[in-house]
Amino acid sequence: MSNIIYSKKSIYRDEAEDELSIKQTDKKIFFLLLVSLIVIPLLVGGHVKEVISPIISEQASLSSGGQGDIFTYFKFIVLLIATALISCLFFYKLFFLNYRLPKRPILWIFLSMFVVIALSTTLAPNKTIALYGQYNRSDGALSYVCYVLLFFIAMHIQYPKKAVRYVIFAFYPLVIVNFILITMNFTGHDAITYSFVKSIVTFALPDGQSLSEGAILLGTLNQWNYMSGMFAVMTVLYIGAFTMETNKIQKAMHFLMALLAVATMLMAISTNGFLTICLMTPLLILLILKYGNKKTGLMTLALFFILTIPILHVLASNNSRVWSESVGFFIPANPYTAEEQVTSQKSNSDFDRLNNVAYANEKAFTLPDLPESAIAAGSGRIYIFGKTLELLKERPVLGYGLDTLMYHFPQTDIGIRGGLGSELVVVDKPHSMYIGILFGTGAAGFLLFIAIVIQSMKLILPGIWHYNKSYGLIAVPGLAWIAFLIQALFNDTLPGTAAPLFILGGIAFMLFDQKDRVQEK
Repeated sequence: MSNIIYSKKSIYRDEAEDELSIKQTDKKIFFLLLVSLIVIPLLVGGHVKEVISPIISEQASLSSGGQGDIFTYFKFIVLLIATALISCLFFYKLFFLNYRLPKRPILWIFLSMFVVIALSTTLAPNKTIALYGQYNRSDGALSYVCYVLLFFIAMHIQYPKKAVRYVIFAFYPLVIVNFILITMNFTGHDAITYSFVKSIVTFALPDGQSLSEGAILLGTLNQWNYMSGMFAVMTVLYIGAFTMETNKIQKAMHFLMALLAVATMLMAISTNGFLTICLMTPLLILLILKYGNKKTGLMTLALFFILTIPILHVLASNNSRVWSESVGFFIPANPYTAEEQVTSQKSNSDFDRLNNVAYANEKAFTLPDLPESAIAAGSGRIYIFGKTLELLKERPVLGYGLDTLMYHFPQTDIGIRGGLGSELVVVDKPHSMYIGILFGTGAAGFLLFIAIVIQSMKLILPGIWHYNKSYGLIAVPGLAWIAFLIQALFNDTLPGTAAPLFILGGIAFMLFDQKDRVQEK
């Protein structure tokens, strides 16, 4: 038998061919990212899941059994598929096309973030919930791996010259569809009452299952807070787009989208979105001053806010809470609320009807003093934050697992009545992305996420400060990312909101990083 000797031989690679293949792969990745931006936030469809609750409770949302959802399941499934396809293309580029990742500290931050998410899920008390998330939220470890991975991939591809324009147009369907749906709901003609819409929403439900009585379709996102936060981001995105766009037709179209987005945000009746726009306005003004045509830019921005006034008036005339949850944050007096005679009447609730002392077998038993029904600051958020941080003392390093707060929060805490207005409220989420990450992944995951945010801000904010006309529209994704981070202070994440905005964060990072390298040359 002859001996066979293997020797290493260098394989010749055509760098020009590799470069061309990398560009083609980047185009495919960018196309899939655009499809994700368009499709994921819009998906709605009924789904029933058999839930095994880790606790025993009479509360329907906490108990085991078949639980229904129409907003997140299909978003989650498409998010997984899209992330898998995009990741395959990216790893093909990385391992087979001689692509080399730029050497920078943020790479180790991302790697550490994935490790911490894996560890926190593995060690979580409720591992399955930590992996997939709650049945009606799907915001567990798998979703967060997708969010962070999409951000990472988006910041490692080359974009075509018109990339930002494609991104801006990709959100048009989201704004138009949700403006129509929320307007129908706001005016008492909810879309779910129409058989055509109902058939679309329920097409995937098993036989014999139907929507519960009184179900509404506020929009394609789950709830008021998410609608408010998301469309505040869309408002900021389109304000940036119309103030920097040079094409007059596109400028007018973006202006219209901004008006539809701000109207949608107001109809969502949540202060979160309004405050986000207020906090972003100084940055928008700064950008206009840096961009070039200051007079035209400021006049266009002023026109937008002037036109917002009659929109606010019409909506507040229909529902006074529109004023209370927006301008009312700064001006408590609501001109749209009719004066009501205040009468001191006793509450009819069972708790208030109880005497402080109950007697049985002639032996007195004193009940604890129950707090008055009240809402803590931030619509109860401060109460939730406080209790969540108390829980974190038991597992400070890696937390309890993402999206598991509902099963650890002290739902029977006596103070819940004074913090959330009712003893019947079930706390299912922390109402803050940052508190959610801290609770789910502990201090380790929280600090790593903050490091990612800081690294992105170190590129975007100086880029905006030194902005000039040659930068074009690249500030638009950056503005949306900053607005998302602001509204997330008092809002949670979901596949329909976080996935597209993490993608925008990665795009903004890469575009500003590319500009820096161009300026250095």
